[in-house]
Amino acid sequence: MIMRGGTTVFVLLLWWLLAAPPTSYCANVTYDHRALVIDGQRRVLISGSIHYPRSTPEMWPDLVQKSKDGGLDVIETYVFWNLHEPVRSQYDFEGRKDLVKFVKTVADAGLYVHLRIGPYACAEWNYGGFPVWLHFVPGIVFRTDNEPFKAEMKRFTAKIVDLMKGEKLYASQGGPIILSQIENEYGNYGIESAYGSAGKSYVNWAANMAVSLDTGVPWVMCQQADAPDPIINTCNGFYCDQFKPNSNQKPKMWTENWSGWFLSFGGAAPYRPVEDLAFSVARFFQLGGTLQNYYMYHGGTNFGRTTGGPFISTSYDYDAPLDEYGLIRQPKWGHLKDVHKAVKLCEAALVATDPTVSSLGPNLEAAVYKTGSTCAAFLANVGTQSDATVKFNGNSYRLPAWSVSILPDCKNVVLNTAKINSATMIPSFIHQSLNSNVDSSEAIGSDWSWINEPVGISLDSAFVKLGLLEQINTTADKSDYLWYSLRTNIKGNEPFLDGSQTVLHVESLGHALHVFINGKLAGSGKGNSGNAKVALEIPIALSAGKNTIDLLSLTVGLQNYGAFYDQTGAGITGPVKLKSAKSGTTVDLSSQQWTYQVGLQGEELGLSSGSSSQWVSQSTLPKNQPLTWYKTKFDAPAGNDPVAIDFTGMGKGEAWVNGQSIGRYWPVYVASNSGCTDSCNYRGSYSSSKCLKNCGKPSQTLYHVPRSWLQSSGNTLVLFEEIGGDPTKISFATRQIGSLCSHVSESHPSPVDTWDADSTSGMKAGPLLSLECPFPGQVISSIKFASFGTPHGTCGSFGHGQCSSSNALAVVQKACVGSKSCRVGVSINTFGDPCKGVTKSLAVEASCTKRHAQRIHL
Repeated sequence: MIMRGGTTVFVLLLWWLLAAPPTSYCANVTYDHRALVIDGQRRVLISGSIHYPRSTPEMWPDLVQKSKDGGLDVIETYVFWNLHEPVRSQYDFEGRKDLVKFVKTVADAGLYVHLRIGPYACAEWNYGGFPVWLHFVPGIVFRTDNEPFKAEMKRFTAKIVDLMKGEKLYASQGGPIILSQIENEYGNYGIESAYGSAGKSYVNWAANMAVSLDTGVPWVMCQQADAPDPIINTCNGFYCDQFKPNSNQKPKMWTENWSGWFLSFGGAAPYRPVEDLAFSVARFFQLGGTLQNYYMYHGGTNFGRTTGGPFISTSYDYDAPLDEYGLIRQPKWGHLKDVHKAVKLCEAALVATDPTVSSLGPNLEAAVYKTGSTCAAFLANVGTQSDATVKFNGNSYRLPAWSVSILPDCKNVVLNTAKINSATMIPSFIHQSLNSNVDSSEAIGSDWSWINEPVGISLDSAFVKLGLLEQINTTADKSDYLWYSLRTNIKGNEPFLDGSQTVLHVESLGHALHVFINGKLAGSGKGNSGNAKVALEIPIALSAGKNTIDLLSLTVGLQNYGAFYDQTGAGITGPVKLKSAKSGTTVDLSSQQWTYQVGLQGEELGLSSGSSSQWVSQSTLPKNQPLTWYKTKFDAPAGNDPVAIDFTGMGKGEAWVNGQSIGRYWPVYVASNSGCTDSCNYRGSYSSSKCLKNCGKPSQTLYHVPRSWLQSSGNTLVLFEEIGGDPTKISFATRQIGSLCSHVSESHPSPVDTWDADSTSGMKAGPLLSLECPFPGQVISSIKFASFGTPHGTCGSFGHGQCSSSNALAVVQKACVGSKSCRVGVSINTFGDPCKGVTKSLAVEASCTKRHAQRIHL
């Protein structure tokens, strides 16, 4: 489709000029009641969150470019204090921690940056982003009017500001940073009020401290209704259309529009339908919003031990427009891109005035932005049940339930949020052998070696204490693991020698624990994301004489949210009791003399690097036994597709590739069987539990390995397995696209990019079905399904309806096969009329392969 009209070209050129951040001269960033003002121009801004340490520097340019291609103006990121200052006054900005490089990467793409310094982040990140050493500063109380805390917070905030200033990265210096954030969600759910009057004074102190750092750009506080001037208070949530800033001198801004939700070990996978997400975006701009940010636009991966929660999964995919591996998620990315284009067509009207809102009937609403000859309108149906036809400016418009139509000229609909023109892609993971390109479920590597981790105390650093110790105060989070070891002498006449009726009772604050009796695993327990505590009653067999009780307690990410969250403990705080069901005798072991060991012997020896000389290689590989380190060598899968390791067959532990931790794995933690549905109705308010998938299945089996961490051959994989697994069942999987689909009806608006403001009808093309292969060098190789009439189903399971054009497949094949992209008119002019008087649609499923490559059947 060729766009026509001189005005369109001029408007597009103007958008481009406004969208390019001033990298070669200083920009003046201020705000008024309508918008951020950049060099005197009010701006409508679309933003998306990408957290730099949740991907790799090699991924950053592609992620940022795809964000720009998706219509973003701004990239938003937190700054993670514990990542950059793991030891007080010892800073780390290398590799994935290279904040300066990330900000410059965004600038190189011509986008702005919103730097959320915090330094409290939440973000499902370990300890909310605070370094654990902060907990041990004498007299400290986090996030309140506490002098030790304020001194540390100011020191780190100033460190980051000075770092950015030193690289001239603030817009006032010619850089891309147009906004900074201090604190984070402190006003949420009673957190501030929990600290009493000291909470309020802390808010004022934080605001004044931030402003005093003189960045030359505005500061924001999210979810902070009492943010003092000049701080802009902003909204976070699934919907922010009803939000109002605390002053009519501040713009309406949305710092977190949750594009999905996070995954927890033991939980089903949440997802958010794009129709609802698009509806929330359009409603926000309909009712006066001018900056909106997706949290997340790319979620990424929680490498290493960075997850918070506790129980946050290693994957932080978040159902974002760019998936965990950096691939475009369709139709979410494409439909939102269309929404962004539609909103930007209205920008001149949006920034010129406030909206005039009127009712068009029950649950029906119009918002008009009109100044002189400039006019834009949004028509909304906020009802959840029924579509409606409304009259507006003398014309009739059909509004599906829970949708917004956008009219850039107050006359013609450029987009309706419930009608998706973007194609859908079905991703797939193809399991591969390491030594060929043939699909296979073979294991990674043929030669495994191993080292047994000792049960109980094995390090000279072990120490003895009376009673049970809280874990975080003991380990300072240097390791997930803390051994509690006790030797007890059982006399021949004691009742605890009847193994069938002797029970060990253990209570823990969490997050999981393994019980070993005389060196053998007797049982395990785990908490969950709703309740981290563990209580076990384990039948045990004791012997006359000396017995050893070894309890391995472990954390799965530290608490990251809530008032006084830093005081949430972990570990076995008791009681620990021996019980004889036969005699009713109970002995409390809690106050006895316990021996403690922080961490594992394998951690002390650095086994994760794979370089130790202690690895054992024999013909019989120990399988399904606890506390085992495994190592193998492997070649990287061929090609450039993103890589994951499928840990099916393993229990729980951590994995390292070439010395880099890809995170905790836990494929045996299975989600509940309840809560999922075959499909999710996007109509009506979304919540994190509304749309779930993978019930009754492991929460996560596939774990991302960045391509940049791999060599073509000779890679080392190291695992530490806690509870027992079979490493020979591990396999590689590459992330690919299985099918490309689209389903467009005669009632759909034309694609947004066919909009022509000079046209008397606004858009003349009519509805079009568009397909485009996702990767360079690919062409559409086959059409798996095509039907014009009343097709039904979803991508991968389309079916013909009661009426179907006989030539649909041939028409689509002729238009598309052999091309990288194609467009087909959705009308009876193209296909004929198989059923008169019925609104028809076109559904297509296609495959893409590399040009001249052998066809691949997926």
